[in-house]
Amino acid sequence: METKNKTGVKTLSVLGLLVTTMIWGGSFVVMKNSVDVLEPTFLLAVRFTMAAFFLAVTFHKNLALLNRESLRCGVILGIFLELSYLFQTYGIKYTTASKNAFITTLYVIMVPFLHWIINKKKPKKNNIAAAVLAVIGLALLTLEGNLRINFGDFLTLICGLCFAFHMVYIDRYTEFHDPVLLTIIQIAVVGILNWFLVPFLDGPEAYEFGLLADSGLIMGLLYLAVFSTMFGFLMQNVCQKYLSANTSSLLLSMESVFGTLFSVIFLRETLTGKMLIGCCMMFLAVVLSELHIKNSNA
Repeated sequence: METKNKTGVKTLSVLGLLVTTMIWGGSFVVMKNSVDVLEPTFLLAVRFTMAAFFLAVTFHKNLALLNRESLRCGVILGIFLELSYLFQTYGIKYTTASKNAFITTLYVIMVPFLHWIINKKKPKKNNIAAAVLAVIGLALLTLEGNLRINFGDFLTLICGLCFAFHMVYIDRYTEFHDPVLLTIIQIAVVGILNWFLVPFLDGPEAYEFGLLADSGLIMGLLYLAVFSTMFGFLMQNVCQKYLSANTSSLLLSMESVFGTLFSVIFLRETLTGKMLIGCCMMFLAVVLSELHIKNSNA
């Protein structure tokens, strides 16, 4: 009976992460439209503050579990998440939504190597092969005619590294702390940090509260705050508690697939043959990187 319960929980966790990736895939389109209206840091401040408020109200009982150690862990997760979204938001301002989505997925390749550094777990041969395949795919996807990587692509690559750190530490911290509480803390930290950074990164004039009255923008912000941020990261923290970081990263890589699909459908972006081959190679690298690890943990 206990084995059946564990299987059921893992199945629900897998489904939860897949739903999360679909929501996050759609957020690339919303972010691309929103960042054209609001400055990036101000947008992140509003988005994460709204999400933190909704989380705190909905799960106020979990706040009773707060102590110094859980606060420390939540702050660390919040800092990595802040760096991830800061680089991703500025990256999407200088590149396309589909490229931003796929390059972000490189965190899947980085996770096993970070486990080696942080948890002293050496990557397998398939991890190294996947990294090489991913680099080739990334080159096909991002290199332009002058053989230089677009500035937005470079920022997005840093974003992927920060997401990898975030995922590794979620795997560690949710083992000992309430995942809902950690979600509330990390989301609140991101909101606070962005309010502080707005005048430095966007300028004092970036506090454009008047634009928030636009109904179209409000709908986009609600999607980003409630679904993409509140629901998405809550599901990630809760589901990853019952799955390994490697399995979770493989499932979350589907975000890039949905991101590209929605970008082509709603933003009418063009996916060239070279970019398509690069995307396929990156996806194959994701599968190759995780397949053996996943089987060994089964």
